[in-house]
Amino acid sequence: MESLRFKSIEKAISRQPLEVTFPSVKTSEYFAINVFNKTKMREYLSQEAFGSVMEAIEKGTKVDRKVSNQVSLGMKAWALDRGATHYTHWFHPLTGATAEKHDAFFEPASDAYVLENFDGSKLVQQEPDASSFPSGGMRNTFEARGYTAWDPSSPAFVMGHTLCIPSVYVSFKGDSLDYKTPLLKSLEAIEKAAVDLCNYFDKSVTSVNVALGCEQEYFLVDDALFNARPDLKLTDRTLMGHSAAKDQQLADHYFGYIPMRVTAFMREFEIEAYKLGIPVKTRHNEVAPNQYECAPVYEEANLAVDHNQLLMTLMKRVAKKHHFKVLFHEKPYKDVNGSGKHCNWSLITDSGTNLLSPGKTPKTNMSFLAFFVSVIKGVYEYQDLLKSSIVSLGNELRLGASEAPPVIMSVFLGQEMNRVLDDLESRVSGRKMDPDEKTELKLDVGKIPEIMPDNTDRNRTSPFAFTGNRFEFRAVGSSANVASPVIALNTIVAKQLKDFKTEVDKLTEKGVKKDEAIFQTIKKFILASKKIRFDGNSYSEEWKKEAEQRGLSVDDDVLDLLRAIASPTAMKLFLEMRVFSQLELEARLEIDIEKYNKKLQIESRVLGDLAINHILPTVYRYQNMLIENVKGLKELFENSEYEKLSSTQKASIKEISLRSAMVNIKVNNMIDERRQANKIEQNELRARQYSEKVKPYLDEIRYEIDHLEMIVDDQIWPLPKYRELLFIR
Repeated sequence: MESLRFKSIEKAISRQPLEVTFPSVKTSEYFAINVFNKTKMREYLSQEAFGSVMEAIEKGTKVDRKVSNQVSLGMKAWALDRGATHYTHWFHPLTGATAEKHDAFFEPASDAYVLENFDGSKLVQQEPDASSFPSGGMRNTFEARGYTAWDPSSPAFVMGHTLCIPSVYVSFKGDSLDYKTPLLKSLEAIEKAAVDLCNYFDKSVTSVNVALGCEQEYFLVDDALFNARPDLKLTDRTLMGHSAAKDQQLADHYFGYIPMRVTAFMREFEIEAYKLGIPVKTRHNEVAPNQYECAPVYEEANLAVDHNQLLMTLMKRVAKKHHFKVLFHEKPYKDVNGSGKHCNWSLITDSGTNLLSPGKTPKTNMSFLAFFVSVIKGVYEYQDLLKSSIVSLGNELRLGASEAPPVIMSVFLGQEMNRVLDDLESRVSGRKMDPDEKTELKLDVGKIPEIMPDNTDRNRTSPFAFTGNRFEFRAVGSSANVASPVIALNTIVAKQLKDFKTEVDKLTEKGVKKDEAIFQTIKKFILASKKIRFDGNSYSEEWKKEAEQRGLSVDDDVLDLLRAIASPTAMKLFLEMRVFSQLELEARLEIDIEKYNKKLQIESRVLGDLAINHILPTVYRYQNMLIENVKGLKELFENSEYEKLSSTQKASIKEISLRSAMVNIKVNNMIDERRQANKIEQNELRARQYSEKVKPYLDEIRYEIDHLEMIVDDQIWPLPKYRELLFIR
């Protein structure tokens, strides 16, 4: 029991739930205590400053520089009261993580004393060094200047002893170098298009927000076992490991009893989340062993994205106290379910009306149908763009593996809503309807059930499903910055809403009555997007064939799909909706491909090192033990008995020799291919070489090592096995 593996197992087994001191008050009494929200602003800001900030939040206006000094003073006073000593602009660079540079509040006033200083200029803008963040060629290496700017629509918060100010991040020339800037632009685009269309039905609507709820799946592993697995430490996934005899076959972990140690971790990160205003509502065991999920209440999309990034950071920090590591990789373990981040998306007016929820009258249901079919048509028109927003090296391993939706985009509606659309398709024609037909049609539209969740099943195989009053984008990976798919979805729906209104306007200009024009446009959108609707088993091979016959995009090559973000179709869309410039799109493509390259490069290096320096020496050691055993048998037994008694050992020796030789050969071949790939200067060609020539070796080498794991003595195998990683609490 002296090996690192067994020491790690002993340590993991001995862990006891950490005793956490929980607040003795109700959650409502400390919720958002560390957030500079409206309540705190009223207390710490002047009436002028408060009004200016609220106008910036609600109308998108700029906070005047003079007023920003008042805001900064109030924010500083509040932060100091919360124990803050530093401040930072907190932003989302294109690394996928969050970033922050901390500055102390104090400034020397003389040799004798210092002052706590934080003026408006420091609140509104900072200049972090941009040289090491991905830019995709938007700036030269020597151009290090970049700017963060305060986003008033997402409240500042104190984390630890630092005041964190949510911010956008742009280059010296104003190009976006982050996720938040285009997210805000996409929210602006969809709000304008949605309000314009809403005013057909309700003139009082002045704003529409995107509501978002992000279900977050993740794995937990004891930190001692994690530290004994270099592949987990360096790549976030296991690059080798034979399946455990029992994993998720019995589905006994799903919604099961949550172990006490895990519960203690969950409870603590939930408390910290509540203090930061993150409305975490649900927690439960997921399908795979040691896999869990948490989900918040819906929020405005910009805030929801910030909160999801913050939640992942919180979970990692709190996990350390409980001797856990949180794995957000989409597929950390082979042959068990991976992890996703289901994005529940809907549109809410300033009066609180959910535009994707059927109402009680023909008028509200006409509005619902207009928005409903616009979303479906958007998914159909921009399938590859949506796929581009969610593909990655990690998610490639998860999608379509009979546990997660396939890459092929389809929309699940459920029997009831399919019936409604089919009926509308058959009833509405291009000719002018008589009054009786109009009345009958409106009455039928008025019959759409108001409460839909009971009338539609949750098709877990669908990447994009209607679930009663929202659409659930289920193909998003668990490690992703959720802003990426939300930007894509917001923009394509904004375009469809704009097109819907344009179509109705054209018809009314020709003398068609408004209601009839709306019905005809709804039918046009239903017909145009019918091929994307599918309620069956999206895992099946039959669906893949049918999707191809329908003319849907069935390409699942990650590099091909990544290119969709900078395709002519995407360029036209994003430029028209003013979300991205051509330069920004090309830069994002360059960054995504470079990220794919580097992750594959790291995985191949780690696997090669583990194979040569950890696995093969152990295998040779065990092989020598068998050889000595065979020699001993020869000394003890006659030839006839010896041949019979040593046959098993000889077979194992032979298999070990063959498999270890293959590991050695394949590792060297992989290294050669990697060297050849690294010589290629063009980013996309290098990525293609890595994908086609290097990546296959990861599976081939693993195949041999996983078989060797089943032969070699368990007492000397150097790495924690799946049965240990997945089942020790």
